[in-house]
Amino acid sequence: MDNLIALGVATLILVAIPGPNVALIVANSARYGFRMGAATVLGTTLGVALQLAVVLLGMAALIESVADALRWIRWAGVAYLFWLGIRTWREPVSDLGKIEAAPAMFWRGCLVAAVNPKTLLFNAAFLPQFVATEGDAMRGLLLVGAVFLGVLLLGDLLWAAFASSGKSLLARQSAARNKVTGGALVLASIGLALARE
Repeated sequence: MDNLIALGVATLILVAIPGPNVALIVANSARYGFRMGAATVLGTTLGVALQLAVVLLGMAALIESVADALRWIRWAGVAYLFWLGIRTWREPVSDLGKIEAAPAMFWRGCLVAAVNPKTLLFNAAFLPQFVATEGDAMRGLLLVGAVFLGVLLLGDLLWAAFASSGKSLLARQSAARNKVTGGALVLASIGLALARE
């Protein structure tokens, strides 16, 4: 039980440090509100869950052998985020009532989280440290993965709530809204670009 508490605390600290996922969550929450931010959080959580599934299946060695393919996938994600940021930056001021569909936010979040090789390799090294040495190792990994994803989901929802609270201020400053959102998306692309394998 102590290892799960330690995992929860360590995960909260990780969630407090903004990365590409958080930048996307903040951008979507500030622009579209909590509902779209929450859809993004669900997407990023699914992306991390997919990475955890790869880790749990013992694919870390395979990932290292296909590192070149992962680089191309990551750079495609970088280009996509950068394009979204520039497009948003240049968009004319629009009514906040015109909101993009939640599935689009969900899949954007999933893409950003799933193509980040830094989190994949980090999770492969980080999570096994919290698995109890006694008992079934796979069951222990599943429990650790569930706790990690649960804390990550709650922490990212807090980021979405925090960012969406500024939506009314950004609504009054319509011209700045697109600049802030576009800038956050470009920052997310830079964060993903700087992620090391």
